[in-house]
Amino acid sequence: MRFRLALAGALAAGMAAAAPAGATSPSGQNPQQAGLQVALRAQGLYLGPIDAIVGPLTVRAVREFQRSHGLRVTGIADARTRAAMGPLGRPLFGSRTLRPGAFGWDVAVLQYLLVRHGIRVPINAYFDGPTLRGVRAYQRRLHLAPDGVVGPHTLAAFGLQQQIPVRPRTIAVARRYVVRPGESLSAIAQRFRTTVATLARLNHLDPARPLLIGTKLILPAVVRRASPVAATVSNVASVRASLERWAAHYGVDPRLARALAWMESGFNNAMVSPAGARGIMQLLPSTWKYVETVVIGHPVPHTADGNVRVGVAYLHHLLRAFQGNERLALAAWYQGER
Repeated sequence: MRFRLALAGALAAGMAAAAPAGATSPSGQNPQQAGLQVALRAQGLYLGPIDAIVGPLTVRAVREFQRSHGLRVTGIADARTRAAMGPLGRPLFGSRTLRPGAFGWDVAVLQYLLVRHGIRVPINAYFDGPTLRGVRAYQRRLHLAPDGVVGPHTLAAFGLQQQIPVRPRTIAVARRYVVRPGESLSAIAQRFRTTVATLARLNHLDPARPLLIGTKLILPAVVRRASPVAATVSNVASVRASLERWAAHYGVDPRLARALAWMESGFNNAMVSPAGARGIMQLLPSTWKYVETVVIGHPVPHTADGNVRVGVAYLHHLLRAFQGNERLALAAWYQGER
């Protein structure tokens, strides 16, 4: 409980860490934090797993780094802390195109994401040969040009922009046929490029017996390739615009709204938590209903923009309930008002 309260305070104080790009996995990991853990490991301060979860070990390491560098000790990897980390503290993943030879925070995040997708590469913050091969393998898996460059299309595949490409699907389409006058089983088999034995097996027929007119035959299914599908995730720019609009509407600090949305989902409206919280603001159905009926007073569409509106309206409600105290309002967001 104390850690969750500390996390709530970190949201208010560490808004600079809310980067404008990134995605969060269903398990609650924030890939950007893998870069932080690699930077801390290079300092000899963090010996835990590179799991992109800011737990007590990570927070303790950040505090120790800040203390040793004369920074304000908050346990939050804000812009000043990341600047003090040197090349490993910048830039955040998604802010530049990555090519072989690159070095930094974003390369470490890239390597973590590759490992999370089952592609084994070292997580060392250096875009080396194994990382290049890993990027190409990932690109081939998603039918992208395997150029080894992590640009807009590959970033999109990681869920940072508009769409995530998915492999084309194959669909088996069943067929039926009604026997016409003068037709035989062999002629039908030849016409539909199958065999008499296959037709007889599918329709429980004896090939030696006459084929009756009007008999309804089951033909072998045809496998067709459907057009590639794209799983749409939230567009970062549109999410930020939505957050700005509803923060202004409800009188909430837009930096606070952005930080909360980033910590909850990485701006990913497709995220669903194990507890059933959904969307950019990670709202439970009960919270959504409460906001609709009590706070707003009318239904809100279940869209990305609607999710942001309900979340910001609820945040505004909590801020009012705690007389503008952001720490208590954020603690209530995670633990409930009581």
